[in-house]
Amino acid sequence: MSELLEAARNYLRCGWMPVYVPPGVKGPNRPGWEKLRLTEADLTRHFNRAGNIGIVLGEASGGLVDVDLDCAEALEVADQYLPATSAVTGRPGAPRSHRWYVSDVQATRQFRDPKTRKMIVELRSNGGQTLVGPSRHAETGEPYDFLDGEPSHVPADVLMAAVEAIHDAVMRRRYGEVPQKRAVPAPAAVPRETEPDAVERRALAYIGAMPAAVSGQGGHAATYSAATALVHGFGLSPGRALQILLTDYNPRCQPPWTEKELQHKVQDAANKPHDRPFGWLRDQDQTVVADDVVDLSGILAGVSAKREKQASLSADDPGPIPETMLRIPGFISEVMDYTMATAPYPQLELAFAGALSLQALLAGRKVKDALSNRTTLYVVALANSGAGKDHPRKVNQRVLVAAGLADCIGDTFASGEGIEDRLHVTNSVLFQTDEVDALMAAIRDGKESRYETVLSVLLKFYSSCNGVYSLRVKAGKDYRYIDQPNLCIFGTAIPQHYYQSLSSRMLTNGFFARVIVIEAGKRGAGQEPPALDVPERLLVTAKWWAQFRPGNEAGNLDAWHPDPKNVELSGDAAAVMREAREEADAEYAKSEESKDVAAMAIWARAYEKARRLSLIHACSENHLEPMISRRAAEWAWAFARHQTQRMLFMAQNYVAENPFHALCLKAMEKLRSEPDGTLPHSRLLKRMKVDAQTFQKVIDTLRQQDDIDVVLNPTPGRTGTCYRLLQGVKEAGERRPEHTGEGVKDGE
Repeated sequence: MSELLEAARNYLRCGWMPVYVPPGVKGPNRPGWEKLRLTEADLTRHFNRAGNIGIVLGEASGGLVDVDLDCAEALEVADQYLPATSAVTGRPGAPRSHRWYVSDVQATRQFRDPKTRKMIVELRSNGGQTLVGPSRHAETGEPYDFLDGEPSHVPADVLMAAVEAIHDAVMRRRYGEVPQKRAVPAPAAVPRETEPDAVERRALAYIGAMPAAVSGQGGHAATYSAATALVHGFGLSPGRALQILLTDYNPRCQPPWTEKELQHKVQDAANKPHDRPFGWLRDQDQTVVADDVVDLSGILAGVSAKREKQASLSADDPGPIPETMLRIPGFISEVMDYTMATAPYPQLELAFAGALSLQALLAGRKVKDALSNRTTLYVVALANSGAGKDHPRKVNQRVLVAAGLADCIGDTFASGEGIEDRLHVTNSVLFQTDEVDALMAAIRDGKESRYETVLSVLLKFYSSCNGVYSLRVKAGKDYRYIDQPNLCIFGTAIPQHYYQSLSSRMLTNGFFARVIVIEAGKRGAGQEPPALDVPERLLVTAKWWAQFRPGNEAGNLDAWHPDPKNVELSGDAAAVMREAREEADAEYAKSEESKDVAAMAIWARAYEKARRLSLIHACSENHLEPMISRRAAEWAWAFARHQTQRMLFMAQNYVAENPFHALCLKAMEKLRSEPDGTLPHSRLLKRMKVDAQTFQKVIDTLRQQDDIDVVLNPTPGRTGTCYRLLQGVKEAGERRPEHTGEGVKDGE
C-alpha cells in the first residue's frame, strides 16, 4: 500500500494525474474518473490501499498520450515508424508495448483489424487511462513497468501519421494489402444498433473523434460539421444535439463557443440542404473502425502542407495560451493545486501565473544557466472583474510568510526611487499589484513626475539581474549598488484595459517584450473552498530555497554578493535551445527587413525569455538537483514563441500611435466584439462617444485602409447604414457566426 501511495506522489510531481484502479481490473470503477483532478492532499485517501494505479491521459496530465501496441506485429514494426521517446513501459508478457509522448492529440483513436475486429494499435488521449507500475495485469498478474522516462514532444498530426502507418504495416503483413474502408448501407429492415440509446452512444463516440474548433483554423467549419453529424447524420433532435455539443464538444474548443452560437450552428444544420441522406451515419455499416491507411510518406507530406496552410491562417493570432502549456512538474504544479483548491472561483491561468512568479522569486540570485540567465520575471495575468485575481497573490503571501520570507513581498510601487530603495534593503522582492494597467497608463501619459522614472528603472533592473545595478547618488552618500538584484513582478489587470494602457514607446524600448502576459478565460465555477493550511511539502520546498546559499567563497556575504549555482542543459536541451535561437534570429531578421521596430524589440527578447523559463522549469521539477531537460527546453520555447506571436497581434490591435489612432482602434474593437463584426451607424456612433465630425473622419480613415466596409440595409422604412469589419473576427481571436442581417432595427 505504501508503494502505491508513493508511486502516486511521484507521478503527480511529474505533472501526470494518477487514478486508483481496483485489483484484478484494467480500469477505474468510479463514474467521472476521467475528470478527476487530485492534489497531493487527496492521494492518501485514494491510494493508501491495495490495488493498481493508472495515469489519466491528455489534458489532465499536461498532454501526455500513450501509443498502446496491442499485437505482436505492431510491436515488431513500431520502432520503424514511431518517434523516439525515452518513456517506454510494458510488462514481461508485452515488453515495450506502451510508448509515451506529450502531444496535442485531442481524442483517443483505435485501429482494429477489420476482419477479426481485434485491436492492432491504439493512440490514447483525453478520456483514456493506462496502467503503470506498481500495478499488476488483471489476468496474468504480471507487474507493469514504472513510468519514469521523459516523454518526447511530438505534434498530433505527426504522431497520428505514425500510428496509422503501423496499422498499415500490420495489415500488409497479414493480408498482403491494406483492407480499404467501404461504407456498406444498412439492411432495409430495422438496422442493427439503431435504438435511441445505441445511436446516441455512437454519436458521442463520433463527436469525440472529431477535431475541435480552434480560432483562426477553420473553427466555423469544424463546429458546423459536428452539428451536422449530430442533427443530420445521426438524426438526433436539435435540442439533444445542442446538449451534446455543449457538454462533449465545446470544452475542447479554443476558445469555447457561447450557447447562443452553438444553437445557431444546430439550427443551420437542421434547416440547410445537405448532400447526404438524412440519418446516413445512423444507418451506415458499423463494422468500419479506421480510416483508409496510405503510405507514410504521403501522410507526412500532407501533414506538412496542412501545417503550412494552418500557419498562414493563424500566424496573426495564436489565441490565448493553451491549457496544456500551463503545467510545470513539481513545485509550480503543487502551488497551482493548492491555489485551485482554496479559491472561491478556481482559475487555471491565474493559478499558473501566481505559481510561476513565486518560483521565480525563490530561485532568484540562487541559480543561473551557462549564459548567466536568471529567473527574474515580469508576469502580468489578465482576467475580467470578479475572476479572483487576488487569490493567487494571497497564496504567494501565505507561502512566503510561512517560509520566513515576508520581507520579500512588495505591494504597489509608486516611483522608480521607491523601487530602488526597496531592492537596496531586500535584494530579492516580488511585487504583487492589481490594476497594473493604471500604472502603465500613468507612465504612458506622464502626468505625474513620480512615474517618469518607473519604466527606465524596471528596464534596468531586468537587465541587471546577472550584474550590478548602480543606485542613484544621494547628497552626502557614498556610491551605492546592488549585486545581482532579483526584481519579480506579478501584476493583474483587465485584458482590454491593459493593452490600451500601453504606448508605442513601450513596444519599441523593449518593456513590453520583457513581460510575460497570461490571459485567463471565463471565470471558473464557484465553490465553497475549505480552509486548508499550506501543504507541508510546499513549505519544505519554500524553506529550502530560503536557506539555500550556493557557493562558499562569499562566506557571510553570500546574501549580498551571491555565487549562483550553475544549472546545466542536457544534450537534447542544448539542441532545442540552439534551434530556438535560430528561429528567433530569423524572425528578428524578417522584422528588420520590414522595418517593424516593435516586432524587432519583441523577437529580440524571445530567446532570452525561453532561457529564463527553462531555468524555472528545472528548479520547479527538481530543486535539489535541477537540470534543464529536453522537456523543459521544448516547453519553454513553445511558451515563449506563443507569447511573442500573441503579443505582436494584440499590440497591433490595441496599442495606438496617437489619440486619433486610438479612436480608430476603438471603432474596430467595437465591431470586433459583435457576433458578426457589424454594427448599425447609430449604435457605433453612440458607443464611440465622439462628435459626428470626428466619427466620420474615423470611418473615412478605416474605409481607406480597407479595415471596414459600409453595408446598406434596406428596410420597409428607410435604408440603414451598417459598418462591417473586413478583416474578420477570426483575426481578433474570436469565432463568430456569419452575418445574417438579423437584429438590425428599422431605420438604423
